[in-house]
Amino acid sequence: MANLSIRKLDDDTIQRLRIRAAHHQVSMEEEARRILRQAVTAPKRLGDLSVRFFGAESGVELELPQHAPHDPLSFA
Repeated sequence: MANLSIRKLDDDTIQRLRIRAAHHQVSMEEEARRILRQAVTAPKRLGDLSVRFFGAESGVELELPQHAPHDPLSFA
C-alpha cells in the first residue's frame, strides 16, 4: 500500500476530523482513509442497485435493457 502525507491542513479541519473520528471510535488516520475511500468510490447506479436487490441471487430474474451511453444535455 502507498502512503500519503497531507500538509497545511488548518486547525479547524484537524479538529473536525478528530471529533468525527472519536464519534466513529476510530483513529484520525482511519477516519481520513474512510473519507478518501468514500470520496473516490464510483457512485452506485440505479440499475446496479436494482440487480442487487432483484437479481438472480434474490430469486428474481430481471433483464435490464441495454442502452448506449448518451451525451449530457447542453444548455448553451
